[in-house]
Amino acid sequence: MHSEAVEDYLKAIYALTRNQEPASTSSLATRLGVSAPAVSAMLKRLSEQGLVEYVPYHGTELTASGRQEALRTIRRHRVLELFLVQKLGYDWDQVHDEAERLEHVASDQLIAEMARILGEPEWDPHGAPIPGVGQTFEDPQHPALADLEIGRPALLRQVNDEDPALLRYLVELGLVPGVEVEILGRAPFGGPLRLRVGTNEQIIGQELSQSLRVEPVTA
Repeated sequence: MHSEAVEDYLKAIYALTRNQEPASTSSLATRLGVSAPAVSAMLKRLSEQGLVEYVPYHGTELTASGRQEALRTIRRHRVLELFLVQKLGYDWDQVHDEAERLEHVASDQLIAEMARILGEPEWDPHGAPIPGVGQTFEDPQHPALADLEIGRPALLRQVNDEDPALLRYLVELGLVPGVEVEILGRAPFGGPLRLRVGTNEQIIGQELSQSLRVEPVTA
C-alpha cells in the first residue's frame, strides 16, 4: 500500500496524461492544490520508486508500475461510488468526496467483494469506466458534446463527478449517462447550445457542453 499522497499524485498524473502528453509541474500543482516546489519534490521521490518518469522542465509520465497503481486506486474509487449509490442509497452528487476518503483505506479484498455484489460493473454512476483486476484497461476518449455536429444524435457517456452542484443541475436537465442527446442549434460567437435531451429541449452553455462526453450514434 502506498501513502495517500502518493496515490493522489498517481491518479492526478494519470488524469493529466490521458491525452498522451506529459503532465507539467504547474498542472499537477493546480490539480492537487499544492505548490510547484512541493510537486517537484514528490516527483523526484516517485521517480526513485520507479513509479514515474520525471524530466524537469519536460513533464512527467507514469511508468508501467505507476499506471498499475493509479488504476488500482481509480478502481477502488469508482467501485465505492457505485456501491454507495446502488446499495446505500446515496445520490450521485454525494459520493465523490466520500469515495475520495475511503479509497485510501479500503482493502482490495473489500473492493472485490463490493464489485461481486454489484455484479462486476463496468461503469461508475457518472459513466466513468471501472478498471478490472488483471485485465488490460481501455479508457475510451469520448468527444465533448460541444464538438458534436448539429443534428447528429449521441449517447451521453460521462460527466465530471467532482462538483455536487453541477451534478444536481445535470439531473434537473435530464443529462445523465445513457440519455440520447442531439444539438439542435448553436448561438453565434460562442453562445449557448439548443439541445434535445431525450424527448425534451434544453439550453446549455458552451463551458458545460465541453465537460460532457458523448458517443455519437452510428446509423
